[in-house]
Amino acid sequence: MYVGVAAHSGEPSVELARVAKRFVELLKDRCGVEHRIVVGGYWGLMKTVVDEALSAGFTVVVLPPVEEEDVSFPDRAVVVKTGLSFRGRSVALVRSSDLLVVLGGGSGCLQEAVTAYTEGKPVYALVSTGYPTDAISQWPEYLDDRRLAPVKKYRDVDELVRDLCLNEHERRKRARAIYG
Repeated sequence: MYVGVAAHSGEPSVELARVAKRFVELLKDRCGVEHRIVVGGYWGLMKTVVDEALSAGFTVVVLPPVEEEDVSFPDRAVVVKTGLSFRGRSVALVRSSDLLVVLGGGSGCLQEAVTAYTEGKPVYALVSTGYPTDAISQWPEYLDDRRLAPVKKYRDVDELVRDLCLNEHERRKRARAIYG
């Protein structure tokens, strides 16, 4: 499973950094480290996620925008220099992921959430962060009548990860039943 993570590009609050660390810890404990974490850069809250995920043993894929491809990345991260702008890179991040977790951020994270929905990828959004993505709490579960993928909202990262891992387990179980 490729877990896309939409995260604030600026310096995170102490609380949001703590939540991001807890997210990685819970994902490891409840889902295992065989999954991959996909992010759009290595600064701000994304850097916290990358560092914690690498430390926990996850494979991390970083898709930086062309404007930030010269950033120094951790040696163990898989860096894919797509040549895309910030917005284009967001689309690549979502399309490369099986689902999107929104940990808190601004307009880029909101774009990634809408893109995930339109690409049929489930969105797991933390909506108690104090960041603009908290507006997702007001979104319906399905953004239009196509019902492409659910937009799930959480005030607690423990609940978010529990549901994410449970839903992924059920999806894999259904796939094994169908494909053997």
